[in-house]
Amino acid sequence: MTKYVGYLRVSTGKQASSGLGLEAQQAAIDSFLQQDDRLLATYVEVESGKDDIRPELAKALRHVELTGAKLLVAKLDRLSRAVSFIAKLMDSKVDFVACDQPSATPLTVHIYAAMAEHERKMISERTKAALKAAKARGVKLGGFRGTKVNPSLGTAAKKELAAVFNMRIVAVLADLQKDEKLSLSELARRLNERGIPTSRGGEWAATQVARALDRTESR
Repeated sequence: MTKYVGYLRVSTGKQASSGLGLEAQQAAIDSFLQQDDRLLATYVEVESGKDDIRPELAKALRHVELTGAKLLVAKLDRLSRAVSFIAKLMDSKVDFVACDQPSATPLTVHIYAAMAEHERKMISERTKAALKAAKARGVKLGGFRGTKVNPSLGTAAKKELAAVFNMRIVAVLADLQKDEKLSLSELARRLNERGIPTSRGGEWAATQVARALDRTESR
């Protein structure tokens, strides 16, 4: 079974004429998926055409990092024209698949990014600082599928790794509650529904969600 996180992107006013509207992109993704594949979630970005800020992309990348899934998009040529998408994709180093060209590699994306000469922007300065500090202490960084701590790491490095993981989880919790206040039990259920594991690789419970939020408030 392969896990995917879908990302759809449309520009307002151009959806119908481009042939790359939401329905067309979703249909391409649905046709690509095999019977045993699992689509954890789909994030939809609607752009004005002048705005390179893509919050839904940030959420999709965070979901991929937390679950070890692959980012799934409908058409590769959409990536070549979307500079901010390419930059963030390269920064994240996540695995990706384009339905129309499934053999495309991260090297292909790197070439697009180089030609575009885009100045990359990080999604979160705080996360960037935490990752840098963790790396300096010897923490091996990568996708979070639960916090697998090397026994040889010192106490400070272990704490830093846990802090980075906790910040990413809290960012997901904040997104879940942007439109409504959810109970701890409901937050735990939605994390499990998205396939996001706890720091130990298990399923979430209300008490664990509460601890994650408490750790953030105490920092």
